[in-house]
Amino acid sequence: MQKRKQMKRISLLIVLFGLGLMLNAQEDKDKNNASFKLGSGLNFSFNEGNYQFNFSGFIQPAYEYSKFEDMDTENQFSSKRSFLILSGKAVKEKVSFLVQTDYSLDDPLLDAWVAYHPTNNLTITVGQKQTFVNNKEMTFREDRLQFTNKSRLSTNLSDLGREFGLFAEAKFNVLGNVGIAPMMALTSGDGRNSFGADSRDVDLGGLKIGGRLDVYLLGFFKEGNDVFSADLAREASPKFVIGTAMSKNSGVSNSVGDGHGDFFLYDRDGNISLPDYTQLYVDLLFKYKGFSLLAEYANAAASNLDEVYIDEAATTILAPQQISEYLYLGDAINIQGGYVLPKGLSFDIRYGSLKSEFSENLNSQLMDNSSYTFGLTKYFDNHNLKMQASITKINFENTNDQTVGEFLIQIVF
Repeated sequence: MQKRKQMKRISLLIVLFGLGLMLNAQEDKDKNNASFKLGSGLNFSFNEGNYQFNFSGFIQPAYEYSKFEDMDTENQFSSKRSFLILSGKAVKEKVSFLVQTDYSLDDPLLDAWVAYHPTNNLTITVGQKQTFVNNKEMTFREDRLQFTNKSRLSTNLSDLGREFGLFAEAKFNVLGNVGIAPMMALTSGDGRNSFGADSRDVDLGGLKIGGRLDVYLLGFFKEGNDVFSADLAREASPKFVIGTAMSKNSGVSNSVGDGHGDFFLYDRDGNISLPDYTQLYVDLLFKYKGFSLLAEYANAAASNLDEVYIDEAATTILAPQQISEYLYLGDAINIQGGYVLPKGLSFDIRYGSLKSEFSENLNSQLMDNSSYTFGLTKYFDNHNLKMQASITKINFENTNDQTVGEFLIQIVF
């Protein structure tokens, strides 16, 4: 209840701040201006463009059908995502900021960061943001997905993909047309809002260090065409990026390292002894004249498991396979492709496979399965206004198969 009251206060302050900006813009039309465009939000510019602010967001009303074999059907209508975004930049000071919330969540804060841009090719960010140390799809904002939802690789090995810490990103050309984008991150390792609800809910474990390297062998994509998987910009010549990302999270207490306090393990003296969690990703994104292909591989492994007990009294030692009951461990593959017609109709297909490191343990968090998804999307104004439908069949090895269908409408403002 207290959190909701705080969010209401923050929302009211944002609205009042925006009204104040609009009034200032009207008072001095020579130096200030305001504009609105679908997909670009409400933009304010002050002091001849030196200070810029933006209010934007998107909503995704959706219907979902879900049925496990030999079980009753479940139907759900919901606001799948309800984003409100406040961003801005001070051009001369080379500083930008962003606050992003999703009011479809009980805990809506997603991103809150400040960035410094010492050069056009380098960005240093402090705060909570969408990390780049996951697979390629998890670096795309939720309104830019090729299907109605993320792949099973993404949803099994990540949560919302936000972390709190220090981030450094660079992007530049080498050897003529070849481009590279190295990135490094040092974060709390406990996901978003990592320090909990109050001072007693402290961060657990050590830090998480990770990085990503993207290589554009045929040059960069068209501006903005690398932040989603579909080729809406219709690249005139073949373009692709090969990327690899890796991270090591020291001391995790969440199944994918995106939270904390979900479980505890102990040493022989009854002290908390948390395992380390390592994730490795390799991916490729190709685009050409409306056709796109995204291929991703992931591996998740645990370490620091010597003489670990599941109880504080240190009477029951952790069995070798038992760690898979606490962490998502194993390999995953995601391959998806599609073609966008010139008038905005897109046909998409996706295949996914998940393989647990300890398949013989039926209580593993990661369950062996394969899945197929067929999607149909109509883009009316790129990702700003679209309708999407998809149907997914998930084949589990040790439980009933599942069929999931979904239809959503997206409006970006």
